[in-house]
Amino acid sequence: MKKSHKKFSDFRVEKEEKIDLEEIVQLFYETIQTVNRKDYSQEQVEVWSNRCENLRKNKTFFEKLYTVVAVEGEKIIGYGNIDRTGYLDHLFVHKDFQNQGVATAICDELEQHAKKFGIQKISVHASITAKPFFEGRGYVLEKGQQVELEGVKLTNFGMGKFIDFRIGKMEKME
Repeated sequence: MKKSHKKFSDFRVEKEEKIDLEEIVQLFYETIQTVNRKDYSQEQVEVWSNRCENLRKNKTFFEKLYTVVAVEGEKIIGYGNIDRTGYLDHLFVHKDFQNQGVATAICDELEQHAKKFGIQKISVHASITAKPFFEGRGYVLEKGQQVELEGVKLTNFGMGKFIDFRIGKMEKME
């Protein structure tokens, strides 16, 4: 039986000029605690989600990046950001809005922004959970890696995607 995904159409994706830091930090924390739990141990989830304290302390983090949010009514249901080099740093979607097109809409906007600024390749360090999403968008696995947070190792994947179509077929960067 084919699994169907509800397409949610009552949200908008927009550049966020004034970030509601608390709402985004809460979304970051809860997403890791719920969505990523299926792919990471309790210890890994705790260490990773506690990085929200770094976000709270570093108020300029979101200002340094091109950040967009997906909003339903007045509630932020997802967010993502990318830097000037094409590094897609965050892409998080609220647990209740998974598989409804939110991450796709955010990623579309981030890729279009990068393209406007002449960035030819987007890179991401995808979690185990996010890897299939990025593969479905044409990102190519470059390397699996272990990152250490507070002495705890987490697996993620360096992935990349060419977005300047003049380059041709997406290929692994050497």
